[in-house]
Amino acid sequence: MVKPTHVSLSSAVYLVVASMIGTGVFTSLGFQLLGIQSGFIILLLWLTGGLLAFCGAVSYAELSAALPRSGGEYHLLSRALHPLAGFLSGWISATAGFAAPIALAAMAFGSYVSGVFPGLQALPCSFTIVLLVTLVFLRPIRTGSRFLMLFALLKISLIIILVGAAFILVDPQPVSFAPRASELGMVFGGNFAVSLMYVMYAYAGWNAATYIVNDIKDPQRNVPRSLLIGTALVTVLYTGLNAAFLWAAPIDQLKGELEIGLIAGQAVFGPTGGKVMALFIALGLISAISALTWAGPRVTQMMGEDYPLLRWFGKTNPQGVPANATVFQATLVGLLLLTATFEQVLIYIQFVITLSSFLTVLTMMILRVREPDLPRPYRAWGYPLTPLLFLGITGFTLVQVFTQKPLESLAGLATLLLGLALYLVCRVAFKDPTRPKPDRAA
Repeated sequence: MVKPTHVSLSSAVYLVVASMIGTGVFTSLGFQLLGIQSGFIILLLWLTGGLLAFCGAVSYAELSAALPRSGGEYHLLSRALHPLAGFLSGWISATAGFAAPIALAAMAFGSYVSGVFPGLQALPCSFTIVLLVTLVFLRPIRTGSRFLMLFALLKISLIIILVGAAFILVDPQPVSFAPRASELGMVFGGNFAVSLMYVMYAYAGWNAATYIVNDIKDPQRNVPRSLLIGTALVTVLYTGLNAAFLWAAPIDQLKGELEIGLIAGQAVFGPTGGKVMALFIALGLISAISALTWAGPRVTQMMGEDYPLLRWFGKTNPQGVPANATVFQATLVGLLLLTATFEQVLIYIQFVITLSSFLTVLTMMILRVREPDLPRPYRAWGYPLTPLLFLGITGFTLVQVFTQKPLESLAGLATLLLGLALYLVCRVAFKDPTRPKPDRAA
């Protein structure tokens, strides 16, 4: 078996950035504007999302440095809390946490491409890009890493150009980014919480490097660095981009629309320039699909290595890539493209992913008390304020979203029950290999 080539800190940063900047920032503003029309509150949403991502990142950085292994929440929760918690988190990652965001990015890609080239249909375009990226990431890791870096750089350049052009070339819309006393109460309402869920989806990926720890050089140093650098960079880009959207295009044109980037591009550059911008956005989405295609199968691979019943997913090809897990994930993406709508998929996955992140950050605090002598090459900045802030806001958001969107939330909980059933089957068929050796011998 060929050992995977370890990638550098810069590659890990690009992975985090590419994982975060996907469909969310180019599509979710339209849904937010259905309940909120305040420029200040919209920007506050994106800054809050960045703050939450940073608080989560410093917590994950501590855990991943202390317990270095690929798999993200699956490995961290299995080791630090209980194998069942890790298994359920891994199950969510394997079935929805990565496949669904890839499907969303592919939907947006197809929508943008078909908007630029009316003769093309969105769904075939979506399937094509998923297939092409999957084939790339069945090649050696360095090939996929370079592919991702190319499109991530393109995406960052696109955002900088769009933001600069919007504020330089366009007369502003009647939108205010200054706070008003009458709007502050919206922060504690249901619309803010639901809108924050869209924002948190856009920031999803701040923990991406924890899924490929085994692929990164000197992971105990570079994984924390990549999380923090990537999160800070994306927060700046997101806040500027949404300000540019509101500055350039009328709220009535943006409200409820999916193709926010196309609408804003047309407002800045005109019909022809808008189509060019939409094409660049579509190309930029390839990096998001690439990042998730790289990271997602590593979770399923770790589960396959730990649970004999799932060992098929742990197998790698001659290049050291988890080929079976990668093909399985691509198959799930195809099914989602055929069966789900954008908004339903977004709320469904973000509820269960947020729940998993909440538990992981809580576990970091529990481990501080339970294993104070555990070597920690990195300690969470601002502890205990940063994890408590993350837990408080995400906990509030989960309650509000469950109240506002009960069907999608229940669907997420139902997925957890299916994972519990699979875990019990694995435990009955084989002794749980994730337990320490003394328990296993017993």
